[in-house]
Amino acid sequence: MRRTVSFALGSVVTLVSCLVGCSRKSEGTDASTAPVVSSRASSRVDASVATNTSPPAGPHVPVSAASAAVPPVTDVMSGASTSWAGGPKVVTTGAVDGEALRRRTHERLAKDSSKVTMLQGGSARDLGTRLCEAVVPSRPKDTPILIKPNLGGFEWFKDPAKNDGDDGVKGRITDPEFVRGIVRCLKARGHDKITVAEGWGAKHADWEKLVKVSGYAAMAHEEKVRLVAMDDDGVFDKEDDQPGKPLAVSGMEKTHAPTLLMPKILAEHLEHGLFISAPKIKAHRFGVASVSIKGGQGVVMLSDASPAYKQKWRMHKELGDALGLLKTDKAAGQKAYIEALEVFAERMSDVLELAAPHVVLAEGAPAEAGDGFAKRWPSTESVAIGGLNPITVDRVAAAFLGLWDNADLARELGGHKTSPLIETAAKRFGIDLSSPVVEGNGAELLAKPRPVHFVSMSGFALHSDDSKPESSPGSGASDAGTTSERPTMTAPMVDDAAVTVDGIEDAAWKRATPVAFDTDWSGAKTDVSTRVRAMWSKRALYMLWELEGAGLAVDASRPVGTEREKLYEEDCVELFLGPDASERTRYYEVEVGPLGHFFDLSVNRKTKKSDVAWSSDPKIVTKVDREHHRATIEFALRSPDVVSALAKGKKLPLALYRMEGKGKRLYLAWSPTNTPKPNFHVPDAFGTLSLE
Repeated sequence: MRRTVSFALGSVVTLVSCLVGCSRKSEGTDASTAPVVSSRASSRVDASVATNTSPPAGPHVPVSAASAAVPPVTDVMSGASTSWAGGPKVVTTGAVDGEALRRRTHERLAKDSSKVTMLQGGSARDLGTRLCEAVVPSRPKDTPILIKPNLGGFEWFKDPAKNDGDDGVKGRITDPEFVRGIVRCLKARGHDKITVAEGWGAKHADWEKLVKVSGYAAMAHEEKVRLVAMDDDGVFDKEDDQPGKPLAVSGMEKTHAPTLLMPKILAEHLEHGLFISAPKIKAHRFGVASVSIKGGQGVVMLSDASPAYKQKWRMHKELGDALGLLKTDKAAGQKAYIEALEVFAERMSDVLELAAPHVVLAEGAPAEAGDGFAKRWPSTESVAIGGLNPITVDRVAAAFLGLWDNADLARELGGHKTSPLIETAAKRFGIDLSSPVVEGNGAELLAKPRPVHFVSMSGFALHSDDSKPESSPGSGASDAGTTSERPTMTAPMVDDAAVTVDGIEDAAWKRATPVAFDTDWSGAKTDVSTRVRAMWSKRALYMLWELEGAGLAVDASRPVGTEREKLYEEDCVELFLGPDASERTRYYEVEVGPLGHFFDLSVNRKTKKSDVAWSSDPKIVTKVDREHHRATIEFALRSPDVVSALAKGKKLPLALYRMEGKGKRLYLAWSPTNTPKPNFHVPDAFGTLSLE
């Protein structure tokens, strides 16, 4: 009997990395008439002396019940892509009044004709203080204030010693010193209820690492302000006031994001506090420009599955298929890509309607052009741009990046001369962006054409000069398939009689050109190398793996003649092979251990199913050299499904992986997936097997 098992799908882009904005209220607008209510639990780091940040009592909006979310399902694929399995389902006991929030936001922004302030010169801290003083309105000293920087939109953690001083974080996120400048400005006004918060979407241990590596933990401790994650997984932060507790939002049925939830701490500050967005000014490989509107992704929680904060990728769920289509049909793929971007813009406008910041203070010290992650062109000037209207602030920031009214961009993106997020938001709120009034000593920078550097996920790049990006060797974006051309392995055709599967390099293998890799899934270099060759015939696909630094951490007592579930928990290599390049979401996975253990299955990400009863019909022989920590794995895959995909001239999706070590595991990849955490099931990161 054939068995099928559902598995949870991750995002192509862990477009890990997407955030929220903030705005300040115009004079005459009552900031204490917003909505909120109650719901569930959250994850947080408190890096400061404990302070009472609970808002004063204020008017609340009617509460409505919310439905439970779909529970997580098990990923039986690889230990490198295990699904989240802890915590309860997304269940809320109350709801924010979405209609009331939308009415208030539209009324506020429609009346807002305030100027945008643009400053230049000085340190990030100095710019933060000066911009805060110029833009943030006066409020009572006991007003709770929420500052949301861009903390999650980075590449991933890297070893600076191996990457020319690049830690993978700095330059991609809002500088903590800029936020320190804002905090000190607010403290000087007598404010003592200040919280710095961001929603990221990674596990709590990674959040703790991020705030430490980035400098936010130290800054928050020194300034005695609260630092929290607007992420609730039902495990962390059940105590205190549960800042990341997801609240249901009523009245979302006719929007593009009907399952949207809201973090409790955000709802509280929208109701009777001040919400300040402090985004990084940078280009973004998908959103084009990432400032306050794109930053709204940081507050997104969706009730589609549990935990809600890890569902951010669903805001751009069409992107994966579009990127896959670009590989096989450029015209159709480009059309699908633009459509995915346009619907993402609609969803982010839905978020903006609910969570429009009262003030935006954007940091560009320096601003970052390029793709926002791995390929970065920092601006020669240090600037800060702020205002009360997030849409006009984003428009000015896009102009500073050279991504406003850009005809070259329009030719690539179906007529969009700037970020569709900005265009869509302006249309939604009826805001004229043709000539916003800009004041401050940085306004003069917009008088002349700005340099342009933009690298898109869809495969095009815009450059106004030949300057080189600030990136490190082996760096990769936090989403897969965006850093460079994916690698190719060539496989010559061979007579079956010339190959003996015995774990020894036959003469026939001399014809096969090897590929080698020593990088992990994030693109970081390691001390462990792997060499792989392939050949094919009308009866089999042959593979020869040569492993250096092999720890041989395998349970030798288990039989090798039958399939070994959970082989990924021990040392093994993995081959992912797609039988059809036009369907990259369908592929075969074969895991083989250095002692000959194996596990195989077929995967269909479109239907969200895997078939563990599928067989590759393998023949496997291995040789080990324990003294020198080496192993050779030779195998032939003789399944009719595999053989029928083999033909001269074919180019098939291929991925080669290796898992090594006990305790601290290595997840090695020939074509890195560049996901926030180890994940091998990223079809857009696969390389190519070219059959000769």
